[in-house]
Amino acid sequence: MTNDARMTAIVCHAPKDYRVEKIAKPQAGAREMVIRIGACGICASDCKCWSGAKMFWGGNGAASWVKVPVVPGHEFFGYVEELGEGAAGHFGVALGDRVIAEQIVPCEKCRYCRSGKYWMCEVHNIFGFQREVADGGMAQYMRIPPTAIVHRIPPELPLEDAAIIEPLACAIHAVNRGDIQLDDVVVIAGCGPIGLMMVQVAKLKTPKKLVAIDMVPERLALAKQYGADAVIDPGKEDAVAVVKRLTDGYGCDVYIEATGSPSGAVQGLDLIRKLGRFVEFSVFGKDTTADWSIIGDRKELDVRGAHLGPYCYPIAIDLLSRGLVTSKGIVTHGYGLEQWDEAIEVANSLDSIKVLMKP
Repeated sequence: MTNDARMTAIVCHAPKDYRVEKIAKPQAGAREMVIRIGACGICASDCKCWSGAKMFWGGNGAASWVKVPVVPGHEFFGYVEELGEGAAGHFGVALGDRVIAEQIVPCEKCRYCRSGKYWMCEVHNIFGFQREVADGGMAQYMRIPPTAIVHRIPPELPLEDAAIIEPLACAIHAVNRGDIQLDDVVVIAGCGPIGLMMVQVAKLKTPKKLVAIDMVPERLALAKQYGADAVIDPGKEDAVAVVKRLTDGYGCDVYIEATGSPSGAVQGLDLIRKLGRFVEFSVFGKDTTADWSIIGDRKELDVRGAHLGPYCYPIAIDLLSRGLVTSKGIVTHGYGLEQWDEAIEVANSLDSIKVLMKP
């Protein structure tokens, strides 16, 4: 590959300043590879980053965690295009293989990486947010650095299924954090892409009752299709009253928050029973205020965070391969890179569930 080879990419420069540009194609160094992107999903965190949420940019709009200019995108998969020296053996792949890399690029040096807790890496480089390690997947090609965690994808897996492996791995991790038991009543709040995947995964745990909450009728219908025993539109029903009625007045055993809205967190504190397990997954765009005493003095809750999809990518690939989880109904739109402005507008609305960029 020549040094002057160019490719099309979306480049983030600042909030709401994402441009379709021609940039240099990446090249593979030692123990690195370059993949040709098959598809890259637009995540809710991408939408919040584009919008200028302060957890990405800081309170004054200046770049903080995001290091610009950078090609966004962490929900990608692709085909091995180029292998650097030693990369085939290092990653266990061959030219043409269909692969995915986990969204985090571990430093392999901090206390978390060295103890196997790589998803909490202190450096915490994520594809698509910091160019120091590598750009993201909203481009024609992408470099995979040596410390990336790579998984092969069966060639027969449909493109749409391959494109949701990353968010599905996150959903699996969050559901696992809930430690769902056979006699549990489980509430999943938020039926966006990952929430709908959580419904599918939680159903495989066979809880006593599975409840989904959202305000979009089409998403609630999908949740029912995926196995929810009951669905609640909190704009039309009293969610607390419905859940109490389903649980003899106690509240749910497990509450998984996937709304991305502060109201979803506060709602969960009301819905969950004493000694229940509250799993917080969402990335919020603004601060959340709640009566913190509910957690300790009133209910003694077990509050658990869920971040990324550690050790869950092989599980996600297996569930998709066996048809136990599906992208059907979740992947609703696909756009070329040149259609970025339309794609982010649709992704940032209720007109879509999961939007894919297809280079």
